[in-house]
Amino acid sequence: MTAANTVQSARTLADAYSALAERPGLIKIIAGGTDLMVLMNARSLNDKNFLDIWGLDELRGIVDCGKSLRVGALTTFSDLGRSPLVLHHMPALAAASATVGAIQIQNRATIGGNVVNASPAGDSLPVLAAYDAEIEAGSVRGTRQIGFRDFYTGYRSTSLQPDEMVIAFSIPKLSDGERDYFRKVGTRRAQAISKVVMSARARVSRGLIERIGIGVGSVAPTVVRVPRTELLLTGEPVSSSLIEKARQMVAEEVEPITDLRSTERYRRAVTGNLLAAFLRQLS
Repeated sequence: MTAANTVQSARTLADAYSALAERPGLIKIIAGGTDLMVLMNARSLNDKNFLDIWGLDELRGIVDCGKSLRVGALTTFSDLGRSPLVLHHMPALAAASATVGAIQIQNRATIGGNVVNASPAGDSLPVLAAYDAEIEAGSVRGTRQIGFRDFYTGYRSTSLQPDEMVIAFSIPKLSDGERDYFRKVGTRRAQAISKVVMSARARVSRGLIERIGIGVGSVAPTVVRVPRTELLLTGEPVSSSLIEKARQMVAEEVEPITDLRSTERYRRAVTGNLLAAFLRQLS
């Protein structure tokens, strides 16, 4: 922070709502700070006014709501990774939580910050996409639910209104017969930004894939689902020929770029290989 920066700390959620309503679009929310502090140190953050919500314990915690878990936006990745509820009902989210930087980062980084940061390489995003999570956004006007697939409007852009903030996530539990999957491919095994990150959730009954959701990150401007590949797989028996068709289709369906971390060709190949690995597990 510089002398020109101002930081306001919210004592309650109502305080936070009021601050955002008074200056909509002019205040940047900061919580764990693991993304924003990097940008500040690099002098690449233009925002000058910040609202610190780290002290809002009402936005923390994981609650069993029957068919879903309600996860507060300030729940850290350390909390997610060791939660018995998450480990049992959505192990892919626990696996993703363990890949978010080092332990020190996991103790500060929040799931809400990871989502609002809107990086297509965010580790938790493909899990939330595959699980069809819902985002609860709040403001002085009340709360509303946003489907995860409707949340991102473009690169680093969300559908949040200027006076809104993310307060929680509703994530459907795995049901009987369902399995999930998470895999991140980076330059090294730990503390690396992903070249490709994938999560999937599928139900197989009597040898047929009854339903499947596949979320992929680092292969488009936002995290994406791959509906053509999901349609190809739905209702089909898992076989070597189906796995090969799906591997080729998903590699064509994503839209990666070549950048400093990887090439477009490599990302397509890895996306196909990751999906094939999950399908082989289902068989």
